[in-house]
Amino acid sequence: MSTAIGVVLTEHIVAGRLEDQKPTGNTLQYPTDKAELDALIAIPGSELVEKIAGQISTLSRNGASPIDGIGVAVPGVIRNGVVEESPNLPQLKGMRLAEHLTQVLKSNGIETPVHIANDADAIAAGVAAKHGHLNKLTRVWTIGNGIGYGRWPYAEGVWEGGHITVTLDPKERYCGCGGVGHLEGIMGYRAMRMRFLDMEPEEVFANAKKGDVRCRDFVDLWHRALAAATSSFIHLAGPGKFYFTGHNVGFLELDVLRGHLETMVKMSPLLRYSLEVLPPDDDVALIGAGVSALRALTW
Repeated sequence: MSTAIGVVLTEHIVAGRLEDQKPTGNTLQYPTDKAELDALIAIPGSELVEKIAGQISTLSRNGASPIDGIGVAVPGVIRNGVVEESPNLPQLKGMRLAEHLTQVLKSNGIETPVHIANDADAIAAGVAAKHGHLNKLTRVWTIGNGIGYGRWPYAEGVWEGGHITVTLDPKERYCGCGGVGHLEGIMGYRAMRMRFLDMEPEEVFANAKKGDVRCRDFVDLWHRALAAATSSFIHLAGPGKFYFTGHNVGFLELDVLRGHLETMVKMSPLLRYSLEVLPPDDDVALIGAGVSALRALTW
């Protein structure tokens, strides 16, 4: 029986213990109020590491089986245990997170190997594990404060799908990384707040359904942007299934997205794609973080 601890940083920190790719026992969460979407941004990177280490230490004591691997999923460009860039958690930029966390855990008597993964990649791994498809290509869009593109199996590369360019309009400057025309600059929750200073994103989508022209036009742009990014990955890596999940996946209307995709993907060999919405589920990300950590031991 393989045992792992998974930790996921998105709008909050969630940690859980996994046995044979299944959560066991209670998960730990910080902050406890899920409505606090920006709570982690104000916490210095070293304090975030201490909080993560504290959760891992608690979970390591909650079972009899030794821990085989520790997986931590973080938004941004993650390579070789280093957070090279993280627009949504900028205090982590440049941090050697695997090394730093390993040192803190060692001081607490825990010497289990630590693996750092991109948060969207962890969700893709979790989806693949739950569906018994760890040997198949799994692609996931995560829709929240930021926009993530997750891929399993792991492949070398950056894969920052949320920062793919979907428009040439020079006025589209709402992406947190500062880039022009990015998908996240249209779809990201924080970006939508910057665009609509007079209403919350939930109000924008609600008003669109009531016929407000300004909101309706934006909601159409929101779906066209996602269709453009999805179309790009279909043209680069081929068709297949795309999953959509995340804190704000409720904004997504599959019929609208599919309608835009049909105007963008025309080559007959590429038409065998399918779309599925998954409700946000912290357990999926935890499973993926754990699976990634265990698989990393064999690389």
